[in-house]
Parts: sequence; C-alpha cells; structure tokens
Amino acid sequence: MARIVQKFGGTSVGDIERIKRVADRIKATRDEGNELVVVVSARSGVTNELLARARAIHEHPSERELDMLLATGEQETIALTAIALHAIKVNAVSYTGGQAGIFTDAAHTKAKIKTINASPIVHDLQAGKVVIVAGFQGINDEGQITTLGRGGSDLTAIALAAAVKADKCEIFTDVDGVYTADPRVVKDARKLDEISYDEMLELASSGSKVMQSRSVEFAKKYDVVFEVRSSFNHNPGTIVKEEVAYMEQVVVRGVAVDKDQTKVIISNIPDKPGSAGNIFRALADANIIVDMIVQNVGRNGVANLTFTVPQSDSHRAQEALAPVFRELGGGDVAIHNEIAKLSVVGVGMKTHSGVAATLFETLAVKGINIELISTSEIKISVVISAARADDAARAAHAAFGLDKL
Repeated sequence: MARIVQKFGGTSVGDIERIKRVADRIKATRDEGNELVVVVSARSGVTNELLARARAIHEHPSERELDMLLATGEQETIALTAIALHAIKVNAVSYTGGQAGIFTDAAHTKAKIKTINASPIVHDLQAGKVVIVAGFQGINDEGQITTLGRGGSDLTAIALAAAVKADKCEIFTDVDGVYTADPRVVKDARKLDEISYDEMLELASSGSKVMQSRSVEFAKKYDVVFEVRSSFNHNPGTIVKEEVAYMEQVVVRGVAVDKDQTKVIISNIPDKPGSAGNIFRALADANIIVDMIVQNVGRNGVANLTFTVPQSDSHRAQEALAPVFRELGGGDVAIHNEIAKLSVVGVGMKTHSGVAATLFETLAVKGINIELISTSEIKISVVISAARADDAARAAHAAFGLDKL
C-alpha cells in the first residue's frame, strides 16, 4: 500500500461532469490499495469571478475580507468532490485548510505555511477514508482564514505530501507535463520527461504557468519528488526531482515568458548610502516581490533605480514609496506596464559557455531591443517589449534547438 497525494486544478474540476470523472480516477487509485489525500482547487474561473465581484464594490478591497471570500471557491469543490465519491461508494471526508491543520503567518492573500498538524488526516487515512483538502488556504495563529496566493493549491499538495510522508505526489492539471516552452505560443515545444528542482524553480519564477516557484521551493527543501501530469488522460507526465549529472548534457532546458511584469523607474533619489536600502525595505515591508534590479551610476548627487514587480503590486509599490521619497528628500517614480520578461533556463549553463551570446544575437536578428538583463547560475533573463514577447520566445526556442530534444 502506498500513501499518495493527488492535486486536481481548477480546469480538472471545472464542472459537475469533470468532478465525477475526478472521483472515478480517485476511486481507481484507491481500489489499487492506496491511501489517498486529494487536494482540489476552486472550479476554473471561480476565483477570478469572486475577485471581480469584490472589486466591483471596492477598487481596493480589504485583504482579510478577500481571503474570507476567495476561500469559499475551494470549499465548494471539496464538498462536491466528497459527495461525488460517496455516490460511487467511496468513504471520503472533506477538510478546509484550517481543519487540515495548515497554519500560516498573518499575511493575508499571500500567506506562507508555518507548520502542518497532519495527525487528523493520518487518522482518517488509517481508518480507510479518502481525505479531500481545500487547496490555497489555511489559518493563522488567531484562527483567521488566510490564502496562499498564486499556485497555492500546488503548495498545499506538496506541503501535505511532506507532512504525511507520502510515497508519491501527483499534480494533475490541464497539460501533459512541463514543456520546453508554452505550447500555445511555440508550436514545436516538447514535453520533458524529467526536470531538476532548480530548473523548474527558475522556469516557474520566469513565467511558466505550470507551477509557481513557491511550490517548487518547498518540494526541493523537503525532497518531495512530484509528477506534473494531465487529468484528462493517463499518459506519463514530467518528474520533478533533484538534479543528477546527466542533466547537464542539455545546455538549455526551457524558455519562459512572463507578461505579468511592471517596470518601475525611480529617478532623482539622493546618491548616498542607505537610499536603496530604504527603498527596498519599504517594498519588503509591503510584501512586494522585487525581481530584476539595475542601478545607474549616480551623477550630480542623484541616482536612478530600475526594477520589476508583478503588475498586481504596482499600485501598492507606488504607495509604499511615497513616504520613502519624503524621508530621503527627493525621488520620482514612473510605471511601465507594456513589458515582458524572457528567460532561458538550464543546468547545463554551469558548464557550457555562449548561452548569453546566442540569446542576444538571436534577439538582435529579430530586431528586439533588450531593456534589462539579469542572470543566475542557470538562467538568463531579459526585459523586452510585451508586443514582441511571443516572437522572442519562438526565436530563442529554435536557436537553442529545443524543438529537437
């Protein structure tokens, strides 16, 4: 008997018929003698619909009340999934995040998991029940409902897999696995049989929609090997695991595009020690994730900074910076939304040269201007015009021979 955690995304449980098919799939796995914890997302579109309703009432609704509202999406799905299992004679019980013992910090709408008390889940598993858990949510120390932000259901599944010491974790979604690029943009993108945690982490942080980076970080930290696969067929997916030596034979593993980026340009700040520290401390205190950073050489006593943040955080970034400028005695901010981040990723970059040259030459041939550049050991990212992002992805994919993997 194996202990398995399965996660089904919003498309997989998008309507009653799909929920019934998920229940059949769960039953088949259960009938093989396995213990099952199943994490489900809200039905596809429900979270966005709830957000739209809230914002139709108030442009910037309270984050605490947003958590109360958004958590209802998953609570609907866990109950319907449990009921669908009951209908086919499977003993199942549904849990909210709080009931499942998922305790988080107090950061509403983007909470981090602090600890999981999995003993009630383990008790139910040992009693022969399938446990259905609401993804994306938990409770803080005060008993308040919190949500985990983008990719929260994946994070719930991987965290529970670690907590219950699962033998296997399967992330079911609407794609067959992890591809060398978004197949909707790059038609000859190839599915990868396996990928390292670090490569998956870089792709996720660079805009790949298959997984969010927080989930991959958690999996790497707790050594949770997981498989990304389709809920609509029984084909093998992509295994995400620790890096092994042969993975370096492939120089570039994938190309990702992130169009959910805003470029923030700060100008005329005093060129003195502490200015940058004050700016980024204010952004950190506002729970704003900063990505690419470039600081220009100061002239005439003033300096300029450029960095990127998620588009959803651009308004809060401006609010957070206003008191800093007053404290520093100067500073202006400009927001540019029509940008995208293009990244190429591969552990082979650690032992092969020429990746940056190939990428920059490829973009130059296409007439695509580079606005910002950042690198890591296994990734090169550039900020370009959002209008040229898809062209750039196709060109880079071909330049690195990813269509031939």
